[in-house]
Amino acid sequence: MTQEGYDALKKELNELKSVTRGEISEKIRVARGFGDLSENSEYDEAKNEQAVVEARIKKLEDQLKHVKIIERDQISTDVVSVGSRVKILDMDYDEEMVYTIASSVESHNDLESISDESPVGKGLIGHKVGDVVEIHAPAAVLKLKILEIGL
Repeated sequence: MTQEGYDALKKELNELKSVTRGEISEKIRVARGFGDLSENSEYDEAKNEQAVVEARIKKLEDQLKHVKIIERDQISTDVVSVGSRVKILDMDYDEEMVYTIASSVESHNDLESISDESPVGKGLIGHKVGDVVEIHAPAAVLKLKILEIGL
């Protein structure tokens, strides 16, 4: 994981512990005041939200305990690896795209990063500029040419 990814996860964890937990506790306290808990949908909803947040906190804590930070100067621009910014050409559609290869722990649901565990991420890792890689994705077989590797 990159230092930036680590810092983002650490920030999210701190936010969940210091702010979100308190907000949910307040929701539970207010919902308890509405009376009978067996028919109190606000209370049930707040307790469910609390369970989701606590699960996320535990997951983040576990991930951060076992993470290995990859320094920028350790990322090679000779081959695609976690932390690489890769410019590729989709040879079937003649379309260029740029992605950052992120570890599965730090990947985001955005259009600029792909997980190292996704079919495309797995397929690109270890390849060099000029390589044409065939990737068997769920929807199709992709033929991608690596144009550039950077940071």
